[in-house]
Amino acid sequence: MWNRIALVKMKSCEEWKPFMIMIAIDVSFAVVNILLKKVLEEGMNHLVFITYRLSIATVFVGSIGYFKERNSRPRLTFRILCYLFFSAIVGLETVNIKCNSGRAKILGTLVCIVGALMLTLFKGKGLFNFSHSESSLKLLASTRTQEKWTIGVIALILGTVFWSSWFILQSKISKRYPCQYSSTAIMSFFGAIQSAVICLFIDHNLSIWALRGKIQIIAILYAGIVGSGLCFVGMSWCVKKRGPVFTAAFSPFVQIMAAMIDIPVLHEQLYLGSVVGSILVMIGLYILLWGKSKEVQKRLIKLAEEAEKTKEQEPQQPQIQLLTVSCDSRCQ
Repeated sequence: MWNRIALVKMKSCEEWKPFMIMIAIDVSFAVVNILLKKVLEEGMNHLVFITYRLSIATVFVGSIGYFKERNSRPRLTFRILCYLFFSAIVGLETVNIKCNSGRAKILGTLVCIVGALMLTLFKGKGLFNFSHSESSLKLLASTRTQEKWTIGVIALILGTVFWSSWFILQSKISKRYPCQYSSTAIMSFFGAIQSAVICLFIDHNLSIWALRGKIQIIAILYAGIVGSGLCFVGMSWCVKKRGPVFTAAFSPFVQIMAAMIDIPVLHEQLYLGSVVGSILVMIGLYILLWGKSKEVQKRLIKLAEEAEKTKEQEPQQPQIQLLTVSCDSRCQ
């Protein structure tokens, strides 16, 4: 009796673990975005920030992976290195439109996309009266041109596409190289090299690499250790357990968490578009995860039925063997 209750509790904890990890990751990413905004306002180069961030993640996660995974680490092939270095977009999620779970996944994805677009692009009316925030926003609006806005939207769409492709790639990497710490360290190492080369190619001034102030050091350390280190390890684990769609579905929550931290701490303005977009994202995420859970339940039922069939067939084999033996003995 008590063993069954303990097993049920353990199973429920295992089922909820990916959800809790992804929520913690989204909160951590929200803090990274807020710190990034602060250091960029101070004039820090964004490519320099990325290079330092990924370099720290390489050292931190690589050290953990060396001691934790050195006995279980498989051979690192050239194909795995290509997966870790390049980005590719391939479809891995199967959808059955005829069943309710497949339709729920499609509907939830569309609602999430609409909510994320509204959260990002639609401003609407301000809900709080922050005078300094309003003045700064008016100053930004006066200096922002239509060309920069268009470039920003294109960059945002491309960034979302490449970010989604990372989850799909990670599902391939986890099958061929199931070492979250080592794979994260290698990816961070390649990313640091790429961002450093691009930064040196664009700006030859070496003075931009100098860190100024405590906030820049804190932001780089936090973004490297937590943002690009522990969070990427956690996402790799969630992709391995629940797949790329489940993990990517939590991405819009970063904006919601950032807004929740921005309002009480930094007194940033909250707009109607952000509220409506956040509600749509949560509704879409719920529908999508409902469809995924129904799909998982069907797979488990199918596996249980197959296991029962194999159990029913197993006892028949020894009886046949006994009959053959008895027949042979009679013939002799």
